[in-house]
Amino acid sequence: MITLNGVLSVALTLFLVIDVMGNVPYILNIRQKTGPLNPTAIVLFSALLLLLFTFFGESLLRLLGIDVSSFALAGSVVLLLLALEMILGISIFQIEGSERSGGIVPVAFPLLVGVGTLTTVIALRTQHRLGDLLGGIAINLLIIYVVLLALDWLDRKLGPQVLIVLKKFFGILLLAIAVQLFRTYA
Repeated sequence: MITLNGVLSVALTLFLVIDVMGNVPYILNIRQKTGPLNPTAIVLFSALLLLLFTFFGESLLRLLGIDVSSFALAGSVVLLLLALEMILGISIFQIEGSERSGGIVPVAFPLLVGVGTLTTVIALRTQHRLGDLLGGIAINLLIIYVVLLALDWLDRKLGPQVLIVLKKFFGILLLAIAVQLFRTYA
């Protein structure tokens, strides 16, 4: 059964973790360096990763001898570091990728669907119904697609200062999610 409250809760949590709006400046910079992005390929690859971790993430962890709590704690640390990057404007994670990937590397992975997002999906799987989780994922994939199609418009309309403010704001919210994850699984 799918509940509106559950879908919206998952969608908002993933929206904050994925932070597609906060990543717009990075995505624009990547596009400038690597050439045109392929929004369809980025969204399809992101969907594949999210669905794999939704259905098999916990089993994969078990196979590796890692419990969900440990993975969630590790993910909370990654989210904390991502939040600090966003808030302080520093670079902790280095993005390496092919210049001819159409944006799959580094936009789809690891920028939008990285360790923090995958950890969050596994944690959300333990807290929400499958239908709610899939609905929240679908909403975020749609948002990612629309944002990628609207990059030029966003760049013109919002400008660099607004994009920086959005990044800082989403960073604070992401920090709160990291702390909540840590408190839940510590």
